[in-house]
Amino acid sequence: MPSQLPPGEPAPSDGSLPASALNGLGERPFGVYVHVPFCATRCGYCDFNTYTADELGPAGGFADWLEALRAELDLGARVLAAGGGTVPAAQTVFVGGGTPSLLGADRLAAVVTAVRNSFGLTADAEVTTESNPESTSPEFFAALRDGGYDRVSLGMQSAAAHVLRVLERNHTPGRAAEAAEEARAAGFEHVNLDLIYGTPGESDDDLRASLAAVLDAGVDHVSAYSLIVEDGTAMARKVRRGELPMPDEDVLADRYEIIDSTLSGAGLGWYEVSNWATGESARCAHNLGYWQGGDWWGAGPGAHSHVGGVRWWNVKHPARYSALLADGRSPAHARELLDDEDRRIERIMLELRVAEGVPTSALTSDGVLAAKEAVADGLLRADALDAGRCALTDRGRLLADAVVQRLL
Repeated sequence: MPSQLPPGEPAPSDGSLPASALNGLGERPFGVYVHVPFCATRCGYCDFNTYTADELGPAGGFADWLEALRAELDLGARVLAAGGGTVPAAQTVFVGGGTPSLLGADRLAAVVTAVRNSFGLTADAEVTTESNPESTSPEFFAALRDGGYDRVSLGMQSAAAHVLRVLERNHTPGRAAEAAEEARAAGFEHVNLDLIYGTPGESDDDLRASLAAVLDAGVDHVSAYSLIVEDGTAMARKVRRGELPMPDEDVLADRYEIIDSTLSGAGLGWYEVSNWATGESARCAHNLGYWQGGDWWGAGPGAHSHVGGVRWWNVKHPARYSALLADGRSPAHARELLDDEDRRIERIMLELRVAEGVPTSALTSDGVLAAKEAVADGLLRADALDAGRCALTDRGRLLADAVVQRLL
């Protein structure tokens, strides 16, 4: 089942934000995240806020979700306008899930229209949707392109059938790369393929075959994440019963190096610890907004938002989400107000993951000393530190979390 929501202070029923959060609105990157909570089946490793049709029953279907989404986006525009300034147009839109492609291209186009009607879109807005390869087709991608999307992210995970079975993914091994080629043929210049590495039973050769399939598909962006066994998932229960081994940390490090050397050799450079792109224009601007201190409104069941140092998160169940909005109330479950130290810590944690790194001005004096020690240990780049930034070396990327702890 989906993981539990974090604790926090009660969120206002009208969704209002403190004046301090609205100060500087529009000066920071602003994006909209839309969460689609629907999946045809639940993958064994997944703890995202998703529901199958059997779990939802007759309530909480596509139409109810879309109606509630429009209401929340309108609420968001009113909340942001309360500061007296102009509501910032969305520079990025990211539709995630779940399985957004289950909605079909027409409903996904309606999502873009809803964002445009509530917030507006900048002329060069990046508009992305995730898609499951099995619920796409050439016709789907063509309609999606006409519907306002310019970027698509496909869940590949692996090209090895036995790895997909362990992950309980429902697409065939070659379908993801085939779908990427269909998306490119439909006019999508920016196509991402997601990989998961370190699945029990995966070999180095399995991973190399997956990378070869990615490169053959001609995509301009790749995301690769190590398998994490989340509490409460079917995979965690199998590990607990001894049916599957836990991913090995040394193996994960070796696999990461294989991924990085293969992608880098093919012209995809890393720009965030788990992301590679052919150039700056191919980077995911929406995710960069998360990593570099931007604002975003997260709409949909369980979606998280952040504006000006206030973070909040919505109720998780689609039926409850829809009911609150139908009653004219915010779907926010709880929120937290970040103080200056919280924001400084988060800045270090997130910006260090990006290739450009984090400025040393964000560090305390002890943190600067720790950065110099990390350079001596080969974890941070000496040239970047001389220029006033902390940027990870190749070895530092393997130990990014530990480097963050040192700097803090």
